[in-house]
Amino acid sequence: MTQSRPDGAASAALWERDKEIAVVERALAELCGDAASSGSLVVFRGEAGIGKTALLEEVRRVAAGRAMVWSARGGETVTSVPFNVVRQLLQPALLALSQEEAREYFGDWYEIAGPALGIAEPGGRQADPQGVRDGLVAAVSRLARLHWPLVLLVDDAQWADEETLHWLAAFAERLDDLPVLVVVAHRDGEATAASTGHLEAVGAAARPRTTLSALTPDATAGLTRATLGEHADAPFCREVWAVTGGNPYETVELLAKVQDSDLEPAEGSAGELRALNKSARGRGLVDRLEGLGTDATRLAWAAAILGTRIAPELAARLAGMTPGEAGRCAERLRGARILTDATYEDGAAGLEFVHPLIASAVYRSIPAATRTAMHGQAAWAVTASGHGAAAASRHLLQVHPDDDPELVEQLRTAAGEHLAVGAPEAARRCLERALQEPPLPDVRSELLYELGCATLLTSPAVTIGYLRQALDAKPGLDGDARVDAVCRLSQALVHNNQLEEALREIDAEAARLDPGPARLRLQAMRYMWEGIHAGEEDSPGRSRSLAALAGSLTGRDNPERVLLVLRAFDAMTRGENAEVVVELCDRSLVNERLAPGLGWTDPEWGFELLAMLGSAYLFSDRLDRAESLFTEAVRAYETAGWSGGHLALAHAFVGYVHRRRGRLTDAEAVLRESLRLADRVGRGLPMHWDAACMLIDTLVARGRIGEAMEIADRYSFGPPYPSTIVLPDAHSVRGRLLVAAGRTEEGVSELEAAAKAATARGGHNTIMAPWACDLARALATEDPERARELAADARLQAERFGTDTAIGEALRCEAALETGQRSLTLYAKSVTYLEASPCAYEHAAVRVEYGIAARSVAELTRGLTLARSCGADGLAARAREVLDTGRGLR
Repeated sequence: MTQSRPDGAASAALWERDKEIAVVERALAELCGDAASSGSLVVFRGEAGIGKTALLEEVRRVAAGRAMVWSARGGETVTSVPFNVVRQLLQPALLALSQEEAREYFGDWYEIAGPALGIAEPGGRQADPQGVRDGLVAAVSRLARLHWPLVLLVDDAQWADEETLHWLAAFAERLDDLPVLVVVAHRDGEATAASTGHLEAVGAAARPRTTLSALTPDATAGLTRATLGEHADAPFCREVWAVTGGNPYETVELLAKVQDSDLEPAEGSAGELRALNKSARGRGLVDRLEGLGTDATRLAWAAAILGTRIAPELAARLAGMTPGEAGRCAERLRGARILTDATYEDGAAGLEFVHPLIASAVYRSIPAATRTAMHGQAAWAVTASGHGAAAASRHLLQVHPDDDPELVEQLRTAAGEHLAVGAPEAARRCLERALQEPPLPDVRSELLYELGCATLLTSPAVTIGYLRQALDAKPGLDGDARVDAVCRLSQALVHNNQLEEALREIDAEAARLDPGPARLRLQAMRYMWEGIHAGEEDSPGRSRSLAALAGSLTGRDNPERVLLVLRAFDAMTRGENAEVVVELCDRSLVNERLAPGLGWTDPEWGFELLAMLGSAYLFSDRLDRAESLFTEAVRAYETAGWSGGHLALAHAFVGYVHRRRGRLTDAEAVLRESLRLADRVGRGLPMHWDAACMLIDTLVARGRIGEAMEIADRYSFGPPYPSTIVLPDAHSVRGRLLVAAGRTEEGVSELEAAAKAATARGGHNTIMAPWACDLARALATEDPERARELAADARLQAERFGTDTAIGEALRCEAALETGQRSLTLYAKSVTYLEASPCAYEHAAVRVEYGIAARSVAELTRGLTLARSCGADGLAARAREVLDTGRGLR
């Protein structure tokens, strides 16, 4: 957007700005000099009127003819419009692309980011905000390369919508790889708490971030004489500075009024400056506006209600004027330096306020009742002009509650549109406003349910409150909607570390229902949450009950398939026969694929169930099926644009499949990416436990103990543990790490805690929870008898489970505790099992240990080769050291 502004405003703001302009010129020169150059981010901040906008206009002037310049501006009255500023910013590029060209250019990101940019229709489900944000980063990155050299200007960023600021903070992190110059200007202290955090993140990435200073007395004197003439005397100039505080905007406005009043710029007139300055802002500006007449005031009000990109015909309609009347009023407002003309990137002509200070003063001067009524009229006008409910929602939010069912439906529709483009906070504002209307009694429970669904991804605690209200409402939800609300409530409670309450909610609802699919769904949900509960009191009893319920099921529908998955996962964690586990898993599939309605992005059951299915395969030596499932999860989430917690966990499980296969280098890379994705969602979340645990286990296998400890410290991987189980077993992995780090006593304590938990469950999977073998090795010297008992018990558990990996690992542990021929016999058996296992690292480890015990160069060499292929650096170094010494080898 370009605007015509009074020349004095620009000239005043650029006094004493040589340093700031030089920074921009250097950045622009670097940008234009090499398409492969890194990008730059410059941030100007300061009080209103300090000259931020004029600096951005100077950037535009300096870049003219050298670079493409796109600009956007936040507005105080449009902060609630999601993606408003980023849409403004990209408008030139979007207008130049046909739908087919945009689809081709944005590729996979078109369906994800396109709806937020207004160039594609939303999909049928709630968009993932993180995925949309990533899509916007990718889209703008591609545009930056296409349109190099490109300059992006964002003015009044303190009033940018939260979605744009979150994108801008993420985009700032990519500038080292992108040839683009971004210049942002904002005031301090006027953004919301959430927006302030994003602005701080943007500022932290800036080079530099400059707080603009007021004009000095000398600069003010120079500006005064440049405006009024060299005859302006020193006392008068000094008073101009004293009255305005060196604020460039106020200085220009005051000097303009001096010119209008024919005041002599001499010491004798200086006393009149303070009174004259009052008309430049606040009540004085309002008085000046009212002096232009009722019609001009009404048009200014209409412009303030509309906020930014003020279409003259829409402003006229809102003011109740004909286009001709509005045009005459606009001319008076231009002459009074209140409004100015603007030309938008699409060629449309519009109006803007000369300065945001004026816009704010005019908006606040509108009588409250009139302002509310005009927002209602604006909502109608926006809708009548062909825009949807989302576009009108910012006005609807300002209308006073008045028992209007139609308004409630408009806000519900707007919320749905916001959710579909990845703006859940905007949806939440609409639904909470609809709740205040209030809605009709039979609609209230549905509205509360929609609020709970809208906040599920962003605030589990808020979700819990709304869903409980929805369930308690009279009249309330019924049928499938009520059951779905209970299931979502239980999910939110679990994610909020309130598992016991989740179980109580499910039990209470199940007691109300007759036997049938709805009740079966609730039973399955209960078993699911119990299955991931680390401190379950009656695990054996629950397992028997689940086994009895699932025993006769064939998997004819999704509730039955869910119960089969839960039974398989329970059997796997308890170390029951692996063939039974795999058979149960297979019965839950349809033609070896996930059933319709049970896909990774289907909302009815959530991620947890399919993670259980994949884990049951994973720890039962069916790594091929586990890898296929979790790879499908990554693909499904990326296709749907879900790049938050779901994608983080999917990466974690893919990484751990690599770990189990012995692809340790690949595992480490994928698991670190999982933690990076999880960090973007927040810190201290349940997903961090699994990803950190898997990465620590992988680093220990690689022999990188220091790095594993660093991850453990960074993510507080230690007591207190979460109420949900961690895969693999957290106590076992932490115990293994501590022993490897030489903190044997602490490690033994952790492994004993794992033993206690396994006893409570009535059994354990020796691969998912490998505490027994690690504890036996740790106690081998101090308590050899107990060490052998632990190893023997581990072997019994492994043989009960029956996988090659479990049996081979148990035999390897027993062999390490024996000596002589007994040790070699056990090692040989272990080699046979682990060679048949899909787990290459464990095979490499037993080859090295067998080679050392047997003093066999051939076995050590083979173990070294396997260790190197796995990326097991520590194991390879151990084998290499023994081979290099050569003592006693044959």
